[in-house]
Formats: sequence, structure tokens, C-alpha cells
Amino acid sequence: MNISSAKTIVIKIGSSTLVDEKFDLREKWLKTLAQDIFDLQKKGKKVIVVSSGAVALGRKLYGKEKGKLKLEEKQALAAIGQPLLINSYNKFLSKKKLITAQILLTISDTENRRNYLNARNTFETLLKKNIIPIVNENDTVATEELRFGDNDRLSAFVAQMVSADLLIILSDVDGLYTDNPSKNKDAEHIASVEKIDAEIEKLASGSGSEIGSGGMITKIKAAQIASESGCSTIIASSKNNNSIANIFSGKAKYTLFKSTQNPEKARKTWILNSLVSKGKIYIDEGAEKALKSKKSLLAVGVKSVEGNFERGEKISIFSHDKKEIAKGITAYSSDDITHIKGKKSDEIEKILGFSGREAIIHVDDMVII
Repeated sequence: MNISSAKTIVIKIGSSTLVDEKFDLREKWLKTLAQDIFDLQKKGKKVIVVSSGAVALGRKLYGKEKGKLKLEEKQALAAIGQPLLINSYNKFLSKKKLITAQILLTISDTENRRNYLNARNTFETLLKKNIIPIVNENDTVATEELRFGDNDRLSAFVAQMVSADLLIILSDVDGLYTDNPSKNKDAEHIASVEKIDAEIEKLASGSGSEIGSGGMITKIKAAQIASESGCSTIIASSKNNNSIANIFSGKAKYTLFKSTQNPEKARKTWILNSLVSKGKIYIDEGAEKALKSKKSLLAVGVKSVEGNFERGEKISIFSHDKKEIAKGITAYSSDDITHIKGKKSDEIEKILGFSGREAIIHVDDMVII
């Protein structure tokens, strides 16, 4: 892909990029990152930052700058360091008149359909206003069994969630090599990867080129997750200032993992094939015409509901003559739809007692069969 054409970009920043050996913030680097993000926004790009660093920033204040940490200690340090982390981003991005927003996720938020939909809608709302979401794993509540384990994987799930077309993982190396470049001077840099296969995974697991906790293999796994959702991935070095600008200007060396499909098509495929339908909605002729014209499904066009399902689950949509015409992710439960079917969108709040989504199923969450 031509990376300059990317519209939504997720930037993953590791602890070793953001914090130095003394657990102090690399302020000069963060200042240049703020400039890079500002420049991307000026070009019409949507930007999300997935950032580690809370635990590292919390170490100094907690008084434990050396040694391994137990899970409960990591959670305590994350609680101390997270405000420092978000305040640091806000300090430099606000100087560019950019607004930041904090989002903390656990792996269950990507697996629970309701949580997933809530998070996705939050991202979309923030990005429409050009607000920069700063994302981290919610370490204070995540257990060992429910952790992403590294923010490489988290960044890939975020890219998948927002249908991003480019994920940039900043590391202490400038991409993938045929061997460990610190041990083998003849190791060759790999500029692009068409497909992540067993051979590529073998190179990553044996490279030993990543100092951070994730390692190169986790970055390859993240690229694989992103690729399946139509998002290409770049692994690049963050050693120099203006790391992002250097990538787009061609000054930086990196490895590009190409995706073979676009994010919209990948999401539609996921909706169609990866989820089980939990119920049925029958619609009138007017709604059927609207859906086939690439419009959302509104409550006014719903005639009846079958099944018991919750918000965020996949359901099948049937025409007035009982032919299945679409599948989609519902913004309302079966019980709520039963109460608002046939009603106009501005009547929903009065009927349900809360202000929900305008559409029962948004066009972006729907596949016409």
C-alpha cells in the first residue's frame, strides 16, 4: 500500500520509547511526536495513540526502580503512573491545540460484544471531533488471565475496532531482519512482507532484536491480527525525534507488513462469517429499499422481532416477504426493539427512558446479502 493514503492511523508507543533508563519521560521526543500528530491531522488523518509507560512512570514515585514486579505491584504502579502518562500527552499535544482523551481497555472489552460496540462508538465520536484517544491496557483491573500481555496486541485490536488502515509500531529496532543485527553484521533488513507465514515467524522469534517486554514476535502477531482486519503494519525505530514524520517522508527505514484487503471489506467479512446470528428482525418495504441504498436500519421500518439478544450481537434481517436480506450488529436489545419498532427515532428516548442510537443497525455494521 501507499502509506500516505492511510486515513486512520494507530500509533503504538512502548515504554522504552517513552521513558528512559532512569524512568524519566523523554520529553524532547514526546514534543516531536506532538508535532508529527499535528501534521498528520492537518492532512486529514485520524490518529489514535496506544501507549505503554504507566508502570514505568510509576516506579520512581513508588520507590521500586529495580527488580521484578508482582501483578499487584504492577497494578499499583499503573494506578500511580497512568495520570502522569495522560498528563504528559496532554501537556505537549495541547500546545498544538489538540485535545486528548483517555481510554483504558481490557481484553474482555474486545470479546464482550456490548463493551466492544461501546468502545468502538466512543472512538468514532472522538475521531469525528479530531480528538486524540490515548489508549492503554487497564492494568489496575486486569488479571493475569485477562491481560493483553503487551500493547502490541492491544494496538492491533484497536486498529481492528476502528477499521484503521495503518498501524505503526514504534520499537527500538527499525524492523525485521534475516538475523539478529546486533550479533550478525551480515543480517539483511526486510523492507516489506507480503504474507506472514511460518518462515517470517521463525525470523521474528529468533531475532532477539527487541529489548522491550513484548519482543519482535509479539509485533509480528500484532501485524497478523491487523492484516486480517484490512490494516497494514509498520515496525519502525523510535530512537530519533520526529519518528512518525521520518516514516512518511522516507527518511526512516522500516518493515511494512501489507494487508491484502481494505478495512471496510474486512469488517463486512467478519460480520458475515465470524459471528453467530442471535435473532431476527423483519422489516417493511420502505426499510428494505433504504438498506439496499446503503442506508441504516431505523426503528420506524421494523415490523417484528424474533429471538432474545443483547445490544452488540449479530442478528439477521428479513424482508416483508420473509427473505433474509442482511446481517448486522444491533445497537439495541430484542426487548428494546420490541418497544420502539415502527416508531420514529425522536420518539425512542421517551419510550425507553434513555437516549440511544438513532439507528437500530448502522450501515457500517451491516452486510447486505
